[in-house]
Order: sequence, then structure tokens, then C-alpha cells
Amino acid sequence: MIALPSIRKQLVAVVMATTLAAVLVSVGLIIAYDLRTYQRSLVNDLSTQAELVGHMTSAALAFDDARLAGENLALLRTRPTVHSAAIFDGRGRLFASYVASGGPASFPARPQAAGAHIEGGYLVLFRPIVENGETVGTVWLRAEDRLLARTVDYLGIALGVTLLALAVAWLLMRRIGRIITTPIVAITDIARDVVATRDYSRRAPRIGNDEAAELADSFNAMLVEIEQRTRALEGSNAEIVREAQERARAQQEVMRLNEQLEQRVDERTLQLALANAELANAIDEARNANQAKSAFLSSMSHELRTPLNAILGFAQILTSDSLPTTAVQKKEFATHILKSGRHLLTLINEILDLAKVESGTISLSMEPVELGEILRECRTMVEPLAAARGVRVLFPDEANAMLLADRTRLKQVLLNLLSNAIKYNRDAGAVVLDCIQVNPGRLRISVRDTGMGLRQDQVDSLFQPFNRLGQEAGAQEGTGIGLVVTRRLVELMGGSIDVTSSPGVGSVFSIELASTAPLARAIDPAAQLAPAPVERLEGAPHLLLYVEDNPANLKLVEEIVRFRPDLRLLAAGDGPLGLSLARTRRPEIILMDLNLPGMSGLDVLKELRLDARTAAIPVIALTANAMASDIERGIEAGFFRYLTKPIDIDRFNEAIDGTLAHLRSGPRAAGGSAP
Repeated sequence: MIALPSIRKQLVAVVMATTLAAVLVSVGLIIAYDLRTYQRSLVNDLSTQAELVGHMTSAALAFDDARLAGENLALLRTRPTVHSAAIFDGRGRLFASYVASGGPASFPARPQAAGAHIEGGYLVLFRPIVENGETVGTVWLRAEDRLLARTVDYLGIALGVTLLALAVAWLLMRRIGRIITTPIVAITDIARDVVATRDYSRRAPRIGNDEAAELADSFNAMLVEIEQRTRALEGSNAEIVREAQERARAQQEVMRLNEQLEQRVDERTLQLALANAELANAIDEARNANQAKSAFLSSMSHELRTPLNAILGFAQILTSDSLPTTAVQKKEFATHILKSGRHLLTLINEILDLAKVESGTISLSMEPVELGEILRECRTMVEPLAAARGVRVLFPDEANAMLLADRTRLKQVLLNLLSNAIKYNRDAGAVVLDCIQVNPGRLRISVRDTGMGLRQDQVDSLFQPFNRLGQEAGAQEGTGIGLVVTRRLVELMGGSIDVTSSPGVGSVFSIELASTAPLARAIDPAAQLAPAPVERLEGAPHLLLYVEDNPANLKLVEEIVRFRPDLRLLAAGDGPLGLSLARTRRPEIILMDLNLPGMSGLDVLKELRLDARTAAIPVIALTANAMASDIERGIEAGFFRYLTKPIDIDRFNEAIDGTLAHLRSGPRAAGGSAP
């Protein structure tokens, strides 16, 4: 029986088995990794869709507009894998829903915790809708889970690739095996004949010019001489070993290339994931930057227009030939202009301080500073401000300590804390400055007030620009960035600042700094004093009610109305008082500021429209919110006219006259604006 065909089959079997194992391992790893990546990508894509839907419908939830929320959900029809979706409001009720054609119409009864899971062959995802740090609703999406179908497809592809690889290997080995074994078979036949017949005259045929031909020559030489035949056989064996080694090296090279291919696939997948993460971060940064820009522009527009309103308004009166003024009035108006100008300069300086602190360009001179001297200077500067409101300011009798700080910036920090404690205090309240030695190297300075105090959520957002100690916009003059600068200055001096507050009791702001000499003594806090009542102004025929918390703006409108004998002005310093006066005095026209403490002008307008006694009174907005979106929102809310600060006196009078004429002509209706 001839053995070479068996060798050929074994060679083919070994190569086929090796090829099959390599293909199965490579394809299996690639399929497993791709399916895992696909599942993650599907969840990430659905999360992104949920985030976009939540962002688009947050306004609809805020305004209870289920139709707009439904239209936003209908945009998911461009995502064929999403079969159904729903929006739940902050109370967990179904607010809006969407069902794709042919998709299941069932929805969960209540929203669940945020996350994704498989349910009934679908991928289900819950994601909260967060707006300004508050959860206002939940997005629910149900999408088709194509992982099983993708797995089946990959198995079909893997089977095809495996069969193709085996077929190619079999064809190659069949051809290569024939080329290698044909000369060997010829030599074997001659050898068998020689052994059987002992005819050494036989010669093996020479086929080709390769190693097999050399083997035939060696075999022929062996027949001539035994010694030559032995050497030829050894040479042939060595040649066979070399070929086997080359074959093994070739196989190792194939395996190395396969490993490099897998590594490149992993690297490419990682690069893609990093690129997706960077894109998501860029989107978040762009969104945050846009929101920060809008908040900054809106706040600065209001804060800068408020003092400009008084400056330009009183300047118009002083320069107008149609509005004669006395010398006393001119002096009073000039005083208001000077006060507003100084306030405007303070705002600009605070903004510049914030810019220096945030950019890191501010420089400090750290040196030993005597605390007692600093406190005496601060006391001299804040006592007139406190006396104007009847607020008692208590300082330690002695504060013999040395602090390691920048003297100018430390004084700025203490003045800011003290002025805030006075500004946001009750009338006839108290402010207590206390010093405590925390340890031999640290001193704590605390400023306690008897103000209204802050809730925990207000304390958490206290050190954000334009916050104003948790008060509503317009409650106090200022940019609300003083505490931001204060905290950064304290940190730059190696210290820390913290706040504790109780609603209705007051707040305590404390800073800790390094001390080079211990404190000699401190004082105990003092008792609180009762607040004073709020004054009211009387009304008259053609009664105008002006709801405004800024004294300079109120004074300006009072002076404008004083030149008109047909008008009388009634003033309210906040929204609740304005509502009360509107219901009891029934003015013919209401002038409304939007940024009011406690209750905004928009909220006051809603309450007026819900009350039959005040529903028909035309309300004119008079505000520093001058952005186009602010004006459009005000007109949509129902303001009869919309006037922006600084006040243009001619336009102001025209708005009053036009409103009175409208009241005389017939039914009252909302509409029109005069920016």
C-alpha cells in the first residue's frame, strides 16, 4: 500500500484544523466585542435621544403645554427603532406620549428610576428631566432590541467566512501538496522497484529544478555508491527539516498578523469611543456656555439699566424746558444722579474684581496684619450705613491678633460681609462680629445678622454670580457677585469661608485665616431687635398704582407724575402689597416692575387677572428687562404696554394718555408694546 497519499491527507487535515481554529477564535472575539459595543452604543444613543427630548420638552412642562410636548415626541418618528415614548411630569403623571406605526401602545403607570433594561424584547429607558438643578419630569423611551437579530446575522457571516477560509485552505493545500509529493512519489516507486528487483540500474526521473530534483539526483547517486547514497539521504533529510521550519515560521507570522489586526480593531474602537465622549462634552460645554452667557447678559442688562434709569430720567427733567423745576428740586435730582452714578461705578468695580479673580491676574501682598486695626476701620465705615436703617453693629471690645493676609483684600472681605449683613437685615435689627481662636494657627471671624435667613437650597447656590444672598432679583441693589469675589479672595489668602443660616432667624458668615499671634478675647452675640413697619402712599383721581422696589426709580416716576395735575400716584414696594392696594383702592392704571422681591411682576399680573375686582385694570410693564425675548414674553403674559428702563418721559406720558383714552373709549383689552 502506498503511504504518501495518507501523508498528503494528514497534511491537509493539519492545515485545515489550524485554519479552522484560527478563524473561529478571531471571528468569535470580533463578534463578541462588536455585539458588546453595539449594545452600549444602542443604550448611549437612546440616552442621547432621551436627553434631547427632555431638553426640548422642559419648557413645555414648565408651561403645562402637553401639545408642544407631544409635537416634540413626534419628532422621534425619524428614529424607526423607537416604537413608543412618553413624558411624565414632576408628579409622575403621564404628560404626553408617542406611538410609532405598528408599535405597542402600552405605557408604564409611573416613572421608574433612571436607567435602561430589556423588557418584552424591547429596550426600555427612563431618564429624568432636570432644569436648573430641579427634576421637572421623566422621559420614557421603548426601542427595538436588535441584539438577537444582529447576533444571528453575525453567526451567518461567521459561518460563511469559516467555510470560505476552509475552502481556500483546502484548495491551496491540494495544489501545494501535489507539487511537493509528486516527485517524492516517483522516487518512492523507483526505490520500491529497486528493493524488490535489486536492479540498481534503475534511475529516478528528474522532475523540475527544485529540491525534489536534487533528491532524485541524490537517490540515483546512492544507487551507484552506498556512501554517496547515505550522504544524499542525510542532505535530503536536512532539507526537509529546513522546509518544515520555514513552514512553522510562516504559520507563526500568520498568527502574529492576526494578533496585530485584533489590536488595531481595539485601538480604532477606543478612538471612536473617545471621539464620541469628546463630542458629548463639547455639546455640554456649548450648552452651558450659552446658558451662562444668556444669564450674564440678562442680569447685567437689568443691573446697569437700573441706575442708568435714574441718571437719564432725572437728567431729562433737569434739561427739559417743558418741565420747570425749583432750585431745591434740582439739588435733589442731582443728588439722585450722583448716588446712582456712584452705584453704577460700584457695579463696574465689582465686575472688574470678578474678572481679575477668575482670570488669576489679581496680586496679593501677604504680610502680618493687626486684626484690631482692621476692625476699627471697618466699624467706622459701616456704622453710618447701619444707623440709616437703625441696625446695631457690635464689634469685639478687643481683638489683639495678627493675621497672615493681604491687608487691603482682608478689609474688602470684611466690609463686604458687614455691608451684606446690614443690607439684608431687618430694620432695627442687629449685626454681631465675633472672633474665635480655632487653634494656635487659625482664627475664625464670623458675622451674624438678624435677617430673614436662607433656606438650604439658597445656601447651596449662594456663591454663584448674581445670586444676591438668595433674594429674588430686584430685592436689593447690586450685582450679586460680591460673595463670589469674597470667597475667591479668602481662598487666595489661604483661608476658607462657610455659611450657616436659619429661615426667620438670620445667617452667620464665617472665614478662617492663618494667625501669627493668638486672639486675646472675643464677645458674645447680642440680642435681636424688632423690625419697623412699611410706609404707604395715598392715591387720588386718575389713580396710578406703581409697584416698584427701587427707591430711585420710584422717586423718578413720582417727579414725572408731579408735573401732571390729572394724575396721582400710589406706590407699593413689593408684589403682595401691590395686590392688596389694587384690590382695595382700584386704581385706573397699574405700573409694574418685573423684578420684585418675593413675588415677580408676572406672578402679580396673573393674580390680578384671576380676581374679578382687578381683572379689567390695564397693567403697564415698566422694567429694565429689555431683551427682545423679555418683551415678547411680557406681551404674551398680558401686559397692556411694555416700557423699558431708562424711562423716556415722552413715551411714558404717551403710554399713560393712550391707556386713559382706551379706558374712556370702551372695553379694556391687552396688547401693544413700547420698548
